[in-house]
Amino acid sequence: MLSEKEIFYNSYDSNIRAFIASPENPKLAVIVIHEIWGLNDNIKDISRRLANEGYFAFAPQLYTKYENILTPENIQNVMRKVWSIPAEKRTDPSTYNEIISSLDENGKKVVELLVTGRAKMEEQMIKDLIKAYEYLNSQGYKKIVSMGFCMGGGLAFQLATEVPLDGTIVFYGRNPQPIDAVQKIKGPILGLYAGEDPPILSGLPDLISAVIKYKKDLELKIYPGAYHAFFNDRGPVYNKDAAEDAWERVKNFLKRLSK
Repeated sequence: MLSEKEIFYNSYDSNIRAFIASPENPKLAVIVIHEIWGLNDNIKDISRRLANEGYFAFAPQLYTKYENILTPENIQNVMRKVWSIPAEKRTDPSTYNEIISSLDENGKKVVELLVTGRAKMEEQMIKDLIKAYEYLNSQGYKKIVSMGFCMGGGLAFQLATEVPLDGTIVFYGRNPQPIDAVQKIKGPILGLYAGEDPPILSGLPDLISAVIKYKKDLELKIYPGAYHAFFNDRGPVYNKDAAEDAWERVKNFLKRLSK
């Protein structure tokens, strides 16, 4: 029998909301880290799928402090404009100034938090995730895994360099920064990537070099023809074949860790 609920856990300077899905006797805990859209129905469904496989799924809403601003609608309105910028102009501040001038106050705050101030925001989110790890530890979970998607994939990877996770599942997330932080990773890594995702794929040579240098356990799969966010079955680039294969790999990875 599965149960689900929402709780708040203590972080550094606030309480963070989290969605929990759990079977009666979970084998291990998985910190499920959301995409740029926040804790939405897609992430809750993934958490339920994990619970159905016998795992305690813990999905923090890393936007808890900004939920009135960082809504899916506000984020989508902004990111549609950001993603329309040609790649060669994305380092040009004047380009973002043009976008900002066309936005309302909420839109400008979204840009500040998730675009121009993204590094600062991610530092805070990592702190909140470290507290999530500590919370699960305090609840008696002996094995804890991170699993993230897009932005959350990068955060899941970074978290593994900060705390001794027993495993890390990265769906098309960026590498840890700096790359030599891979040295600190304790558990095995499962990396799942889209073949049509140049910004993320460009980092894989450095990742593989670091994994070899520091002798880490990495299973890596690239899906030719799939696009970034292929696992999101509510998104425009959902790829059924890639998503189903990736889920089987996730299940096998977690089964291996739960022994």
